Amino acid sequence: MKVDGVVVRHSAPGAAEYLARHLDAFIINAGDGGHEHPTQALLDLLTMKQHFRSFKKLRVLIIGDIEHSRVARSNIFGLTTLGAQVAVCGPPTLIPHEIERLGVEVHYTLDGILKKFDVVMALRIQLERQGKELFPSVREYRDVYGLTQERVACMNKKSIIMHPGPTNRGVEIDPEVADSSKSVILDQVKNGVAVRMAVLFIHSGGKIV
Repeated sequence: MKVDGVVVRHSAPGAAEYLARHLDAFIINAGDGGHEHPTQALLDLLTMKQHFRSFKKLRVLIIGDIEHSRVARSNIFGLTTLGAQVAVCGPPTLIPHEIERLGVEVHYTLDGILKKFDVVMALRIQLERQGKELFPSVREYRDVYGLTQERVACMNKKSIIMHPGPTNRGVEIDPEVADSSKSVILDQVKNGVAVRMAVLFIHSGGKIV
């Protein structure tokens, strides 16, 4: 078809890299399996930058299904590269083995740790990628790992709440929290448009003045 570029979203990890090796075109990874989601991480980083001056010593907590989340991986790579301190939290069955090698802390309970972080990012449960039951029930997950009003009340005044979407309200995040003044979820959505426009502009030959 002689295309100049391809935006690819695929269930197979490595799909974008495979295309890059075989096509004479620029390839934008819009998510490959449970591997990575680079543009989501870019818009998340932009959103954090709008609220905090520097990534140095910024403390970021990512909660939920880390094992199956491409968003978590891309954010971990980006944040640690920029000097942020990253931690993950979730059920042991949803935390990748030896994830500490990526330079992150690991927690298995939320209670008592939220006040330590500047950014708290909730992830949805990736049921479509799990293939088997990895925690007792959605209700129990919400009780232990959900961002409730009671838990959010323990956070620092200047901290923010993020979510890459789509949100499961009442599971990983309560509606009142998603719509609260701490939530920057709508900023993420807005920044996603700008970031992806920029990626397409640059790779299609646009010049940054």
